[in-house]
Amino acid sequence: MIDIRDCDNYEIAKELILEYSKIKGAEACFVSLDKELADLEGFYRDGALLLGYDEDKPIATIAIKKIDDDTAEAKRLFIKPECRGRGYARPMLNTMLDKCRSLGFKEVRFTTKPEVMSVGYALYKKMGFDELENNEGTVLMRMVLE
Repeated sequence: MIDIRDCDNYEIAKELILEYSKIKGAEACFVSLDKELADLEGFYRDGALLLGYDEDKPIATIAIKKIDDDTAEAKRLFIKPECRGRGYARPMLNTMLDKCRSLGFKEVRFTTKPEVMSVGYALYKKMGFDELENNEGTVLMRMVLE
């Protein structure tokens, strides 16, 4: 079972995001990584950074970045490779969606690369994210929150 909490340790979050950034094919998802890592708390101000723990071991991240008063961007969904296949992605996404609602957002957007993250992409579709556009293999998805 995964325990999902608001980030209480930015060094742990930084380590997980750095590990994620090294996945082959995911490099294009990390355009402003240096700026993000230099000030994680500021980068996700008015949003959230969540960490997932398995028996107090940090194994997952997901972040919420405010775009405007109504729209947030979900970012950095990452589960350590050795912990995948345990059903942790869905609770991470559901917690992120609940957090977006509690922050007053009406829509969540997500950018993904189906060729690199096919399992995640399939889960986003299954959970109700709609595909807005596909720009050379990078897909923008969204979910309207109720």
